[in-house]
Amino acid sequence: MVTGATGLAGSEVVRQAILDEGISQVTAIVRRPLPIQHPKLKIVLHDNYRDYSSLTEVFKAHDACIWCLGISQSQVKEDEYIRITYEYVVTAAQAMLSANPALTFVFLSGMGADSQEKSRTLFARVKGKAENNLKRLPFKKLYIARPGGIIPVHKKENPAFFERLVIPLYPIVNFIAPSTMITSVDLAKAMLRLVKRGADKIVLENVALKKSIAPAR
Repeated sequence: MVTGATGLAGSEVVRQAILDEGISQVTAIVRRPLPIQHPKLKIVLHDNYRDYSSLTEVFKAHDACIWCLGISQSQVKEDEYIRITYEYVVTAAQAMLSANPALTFVFLSGMGADSQEKSRTLFARVKGKAENNLKRLPFKKLYIARPGGIIPVHKKENPAFFERLVIPLYPIVNFIAPSTMITSVDLAKAMLRLVKRGADKIVLENVALKKSIAPAR
């Protein structure tokens, strides 16, 4: 299962999961239909991210969830950002565990998430709070991905204003500090690898995500 499948990271996870011969089905839980169709892709429309009672059977039928639902703190007010970034994922995780205790859960967080929940930056504080609460749940396999800047490989439809401003700068940042950047394809492949093969730690920072899919030397 993938949430946030209309966003940069989530849409790439769907795309790479379809291409992956080791994955038999990918289910996108979305508010609106996706612009792609494929025999492996199932789309589940769901618009209440505080109530998942209608998705119990969907949760039971899957091995894993990659949670990519999110929004920039610059796009919404603080209370809405907290609701989307923290409340939605924790509520969903609890519902998924109740329906399917063996489920593997991968949470897309971000570089700089503050586990102490004391950062002055809303993003870092709320992502850290979400991570901490997910860790308290009895997942058998929980992984937290903390990518840096995500370089889009495929163009996103209707990018937000801040994305139109920032994305053109990414190649420069990638040249100066490559350890802080990752392509959308590499991030998607890294999260899918976590689902299939796991990892020896819960939290994977940007460098570890890139290294996990690097060709063996």
